[in-house]
Amino acid sequence: MKAMVLHKARTPLVPEERLLPSPAPGEIRLAVEACAVCRTDLHVVDGDLPNPKLPIIPGHEIVGRIEALGDGVTGVRVGERVGIPWLGHTCGHCPYCASGRENLCDEPLFTGYTRDGGFASHVVADTAYAFPLPDMGDPIALAPLLCAGLIGWRSLMAAGPGHRIGIYGFGAAAHIITQVCRWQDRRVFAFTRPGDDAAQDFARSLGAAWTGGSDESPPERLDAAIIFAPVGDLVPTALQAVDKGGRVVCGGIHMSDIPQFPYRLLWEERQILSVANLTRQDAHEFLSIAPKARVRTETVTYPLEAANEALADLRAGRLQGAAVLVPDHQAITDAPDLNRTQARACHNP
Repeated sequence: MKAMVLHKARTPLVPEERLLPSPAPGEIRLAVEACAVCRTDLHVVDGDLPNPKLPIIPGHEIVGRIEALGDGVTGVRVGERVGIPWLGHTCGHCPYCASGRENLCDEPLFTGYTRDGGFASHVVADTAYAFPLPDMGDPIALAPLLCAGLIGWRSLMAAGPGHRIGIYGFGAAAHIITQVCRWQDRRVFAFTRPGDDAAQDFARSLGAAWTGGSDESPPERLDAAIIFAPVGDLVPTALQAVDKGGRVVCGGIHMSDIPQFPYRLLWEERQILSVANLTRQDAHEFLSIAPKARVRTETVTYPLEAANEALADLRAGRLQGAAVLVPDHQAITDAPDLNRTQARACHNP
């Protein structure tokens, strides 16, 4: 199998040829069709997240076809298309698992962080954390749903039922959840990097009611705000924008330090919440809602060997929507002109 491997934080991924892994009892092996590139992958590669299993194959927004079953696996079949998310395994017995909060499990495994992920031609996964994707379309378009969509959905649920939703950082998660908000008849106020006209145009094309820089104030008070950008300075900014009783949801796994701010910004029962990981229930809910909301993903495809280029483009903010790695370069050429998919060829400096 082919894989892009991280051996040391803050160094480029290395292309490697490996033996095909055999699935253990309860596991499946997939032939990867597509794997989206998440900001969390960037945090792993850049050393923002501590103690990854090294060497590690990153990637946790995986779409693939089952090609081998481990002992005891039932309920799935060879050839079936499934999706593999960030949460790759939970213990099932800690207080959090026992109370339906498996996203906070004390002994979890995370795909692309503590178990090998999808920046590869093949991947092994726990069958219990593989989600069927029957007849849901192009695997390239589906891949961003497995984290950007899932975490966006959990963040939106944490934001509450408010009608006026602010979104800070208009990347992969924001462009998906904006479409869900519009389907739910909510109004989206999209905040981008100051002066990023392209991102603001993109947000408006998806139905945002207002767009502006993160240094601007919205034209009306917000019921809730979701921060996808990993920028702690945006927390007091968002608190100033939400109305009394409003919530500010931090949707990322990593964020720079939140600066000191006056208590008056938090007063009047405003709240700051974080979102951690996901539950399988989140996945089942969102993957049933996405087709109803007619979610369309904006993607830029890269061959697997261009994973470092995809990470660099994400790091530099050169992407609208999501980067997606395709193990077979031919699949990029053959990808249907669906969901506004673009192809980016590999090039070496």
